[in-house]
Amino acid sequence: MKKLALHWQILIGMILGILFGLGMTSVDGGASFVADWIKPLGTIFVKLLKLIAVPLIIASLVKGISDLKDISKFKNIGLRTITIYVGTTVIAITVGLLLVNIVQPGNGISEETIAKLTETYANSGGVQAKIAEASKQKASGPLQFMVDMVPDNAMQAMSNNKAMLQVIFFTIFLGISMLLVGEKKAKPLKKFFDSLNEVVLKMVDLIMLTAPYAVFALLANVVVSSNDPDLLLALLKYAFTVVGGLLILVVFYMILISVFTKKNPFWFLQQISPAQLLAFSTSSSAATLPVTMERVEEHVGVDKEVSSFVLPVGATINMDGTSLYQAVAAVFIAQALSFDLTFGDQLTIILTALLASIGSAAVPGAGMVMLVIVLESVGFPADKLAIGLALIFAVDRPLDMCRTVINVTGDATVSTLVAKSVGKLRKPKPKNWDDHLKEVI
Repeated sequence: MKKLALHWQILIGMILGILFGLGMTSVDGGASFVADWIKPLGTIFVKLLKLIAVPLIIASLVKGISDLKDISKFKNIGLRTITIYVGTTVIAITVGLLLVNIVQPGNGISEETIAKLTETYANSGGVQAKIAEASKQKASGPLQFMVDMVPDNAMQAMSNNKAMLQVIFFTIFLGISMLLVGEKKAKPLKKFFDSLNEVVLKMVDLIMLTAPYAVFALLANVVVSSNDPDLLLALLKYAFTVVGGLLILVVFYMILISVFTKKNPFWFLQQISPAQLLAFSTSSSAATLPVTMERVEEHVGVDKEVSSFVLPVGATINMDGTSLYQAVAAVFIAQALSFDLTFGDQLTIILTALLASIGSAAVPGAGMVMLVIVLESVGFPADKLAIGLALIFAVDRPLDMCRTVINVTGDATVSTLVAKSVGKLRKPKPKNWDDHLKEVI
């Protein structure tokens, strides 16, 4: 297995995990065995990735800014990044709306299925928690996202993976201040962050050695904890509509890569595939971020001064897959519950989904919170919100896995486009975990 490329090792781990999970569902006590003895291995892996996410962002971003020598270059990178992210998100939402209006998956859902889904999920803790969280976010002011971006305690922000924007704000502030004090005075601090960056990247390499076994554990747990298969079958048309839209987005990204960077799109997908497979297994852009950064920098050739800003920001605000899912889900729910949407309502969905994606956390399940906000923006009845979420709750987990892959692919694509536009796309220089092993043994 050692001779296989990493993405093949991870793919084999995923397939074996799914097969093992299916086998355990037919064994008495199989689900509890997986929960007790298999699931912890995947949980530890995800925790390790989250453990190094904040140190990697800080070290990488400080190094990237301090290497610029010119603050105006950073402004140039920032403007291009935000512009492209907004553009791809609007396109993703539009693709979702076009598809769901053409396929109309909600029109095929029977009253019996709606009743069964409502009975099963409408009063569940998961659905009620999403509605409560959405109400809390909607009650905040229009500039609340800017207030939330500025930490009042840097150490507290660094201890919370959900406060990624606060960490980025502090790190940018620190990096720019280092430029302003002059190279001589900033040199000791710069050397520290350069060294920290190398060490954390080596930690990524070491953690990735366990990735095939971790995804086996993660996928096995997903399979044994899956919902009623009959309900899943009833929602296949909706699920295929979402997945079809996500595949269209992949094609769109590959066209951008081919046209603007002149890179082979299949080569690009191969280089970032370990990050994509981990995104699928973990359903978290934040947990996958260290691997995404390592693949984009070392295997695609994006300079650190670009990737260290574009990727952490993307993991927080760029949710193309999630935004497309919201568009499809909102219209699907409206179709299934006979709630008419005008053309103006669908334009409102585009705007609301775009704004909601900026404030959403890069963690599993955030998409459903955003969906509640989108539904409320078009006047969807409050008393039917729980029923609406119940309609899609059964397939939310597998679709969450798929849309996270697109979120990560979009981040990698935009970082490559930005790097090319500012002349920071170089020849890839992959590193291995054992490059310096002979020096210590």
